[in-house]
Amino acid sequence: MAIERVRAYFREYGMEGRVRELDESSATVELAAAALNCEPQRIAKTLSFMVEDHAVLVVAAGDVKIDNSKYKAQFGKKAKMLSPQEAEVLVGHAVGGVCPFAVNEGVEVYLDESLKRFETVFPACGSGNSAIELTIPELEKYSGAAGWIDVCKLMIA
Repeated sequence: MAIERVRAYFREYGMEGRVRELDESSATVELAAAALNCEPQRIAKTLSFMVEDHAVLVVAAGDVKIDNSKYKAQFGKKAKMLSPQEAEVLVGHAVGGVCPFAVNEGVEVYLDESLKRFETVFPACGSGNSAIELTIPELEKYSGAAGWIDVCKLMIA
């Protein structure tokens, strides 16, 4: 189970106790915000894409969406999200629990600039009812991110 992989990953750093398993679903930004009693924008959603022949993850704030022109400028091609089946096979986590921790070999992780406005954020931990609260420096460290990128824009309500 993916959450166990994530727990084991954080155990290496003495942080497995910070992984939270929730009684309710956290599979969407809205559900996660309600379950964690925080603002939706502080949910660090992890979006999965295919770039060339490998999976790429973009961790972004809960109130943004991919800006196609920025994405194309960054990756040289149109954004193509992975299907739920592809995400589970290529990334190692099912949709609803996709996170930047304990991912399969060869998966590249990027952090979107939209996250920098928060002190802490809540990414998932490999299941549709899990999360961990991390500071931005902790997210940088434990995600193994290749870097910060700017590929999102605020969603208009």
